[in-house]
Amino acid sequence: MGGFPPASNYLFLGDYVDRARQSVETIGLLLAYKVRFPASFFLLRGNHECASLNRIYGFFDECKRRYSVKLWRVFGDCFNCMPVAAVVGDRILCMHGGLSPELESLDQIRALARPTEVPEDGLLCDLLWSDPEPRVTGWGYNGRGVSYTFGPDVVDEFLERQGLELICRAHQVVEDGYEFACGRKLVTIFSAPNYCGEFDNAGGMLVVGADLRCSFKILRPVHPPPADDAPTDSDLSDDDDAPDVDEDALARLATPARAAAAAELERRKAAFANRDSPSSAGRTPPTFEFAHGGDEPPEPGGAIVLDATADGAAGDAA
Repeated sequence: MGGFPPASNYLFLGDYVDRARQSVETIGLLLAYKVRFPASFFLLRGNHECASLNRIYGFFDECKRRYSVKLWRVFGDCFNCMPVAAVVGDRILCMHGGLSPELESLDQIRALARPTEVPEDGLLCDLLWSDPEPRVTGWGYNGRGVSYTFGPDVVDEFLERQGLELICRAHQVVEDGYEFACGRKLVTIFSAPNYCGEFDNAGGMLVVGADLRCSFKILRPVHPPPADDAPTDSDLSDDDDAPDVDEDALARLATPARAAAAAELERRKAAFANRDSPSSAGRTPPTFEFAHGGDEPPEPGGAIVLDATADGAAGDAA
């Protein structure tokens, strides 16, 4: 959809593993592209690039079953070195989760020590876990049990202070593959259609041209008819045969972040089911020209920002 590197620059927003049976292939391919095209292929860290989370949600079991626990630990060492934010064209700030009440300057992100585990609070945690909430003012409680929610006033003040114009993040399923919030100054991108087999969402990718003109490419959901002898549940169902969530490990891990992770899918499903109908008037932010794009890749010097998620597919993309 977006062309191949190095003709197209790619920035992925995180969540490359878990909730799938081919996470090893997904992260392996992405890392291979990074090695082959280091100047045009970039990978940010998502909240699932964390040993305490992917130990529970499938990646550990996949590595152990197909290869070895040592491989899982090697990937964990790699994840601990990943960057957590990027700026495109000095105008668009990208991360997996969202803002933090501790974030006063982008220099604080640059100063984060690596390698590092993801803590249960603080700046690094918030960049991977926080969520926008248009109905709150300031900072609010996050239903995940981790980090915060932040309102449009927080986004306005932060963008003005930093001289930026748009925040691009992932971390939440959205129906059309993209969704604006906070006065059209924040966009959530989700690139995996039919997420986990449980959702009827499209996948979205944001293409940023060299002149910062932006267009969306949309991957529509598909609805293959189930075979008569095929299971109808996804890998995330409560079926006893589903291997991707280690329930015993989940029961043993009682920290707030890990307990919140246990309810993540149910909360996502509830939020998706109760979502407000997207307004066609809310599709164009004031500074950028957004439209549904065609099949042409961006001109050289632009960027395609993506977040890989679920089912071994490219996930949230901007």
